[in-house]
Amino acid sequence: MFEFDFFDFVFLPLMIFLARVSDVTLATVKLMFVVNNARKFAAILGFFEALITILALSRIMQDASNMAAYVMYAAGFAAGTYIGMRIEEKLAYGSVVVRIISKKIPDALLEHLSNNQYRYSMVDANDQSGNTQILFTVCKRSRLANFLNSLEEIAPQALYTIEGVKQVSNDLLPNHQKTPAPSLGKMITAWGKRTQAAFYQW
Repeated sequence: MFEFDFFDFVFLPLMIFLARVSDVTLATVKLMFVVNNARKFAAILGFFEALITILALSRIMQDASNMAAYVMYAAGFAAGTYIGMRIEEKLAYGSVVVRIISKKIPDALLEHLSNNQYRYSMVDANDQSGNTQILFTVCKRSRLANFLNSLEEIAPQALYTIEGVKQVSNDLLPNHQKTPAPSLGKMITAWGKRTQAAFYQW
């Protein structure tokens, strides 16, 4: 007669799920810091990622011998990837290059950029339909949504692409986006508040 084992079929799979979620979430967010050349934060997250793997996952998986544990391992990996991507999106760490393409960059857009202290470069180019202009500027990821809203209001016909950059000279950023490097404690506190607010919105 089958006897239900609470530890094997409930507690152990749940622990595997939570450990895998934590492990993969840290790994996903860590990748953001690696790409943005934030060595200190990437190293700290890498430490805790490895610690969870060694102390939790390696020990838990020794006792895993049923399909429920394996399914929860895969589910934790998927959930950790999703949560990590959402946290990375909300943290919006780093800067991006915005490339704006139009037959003619509107003067109103140039005025808007100048008024908001955005530095930009503009070049003439050619596409299949003839002459066009390309404008390059740099923006903090945390301010990107506001920037794009203004762009679509001023130049709705313009095309744009966005690329992440590893490192940006502080002189290229508008004054209101130039902030001194915060301490680790202040940064974690600020990101914690933003992440908590994001979870409430879900």
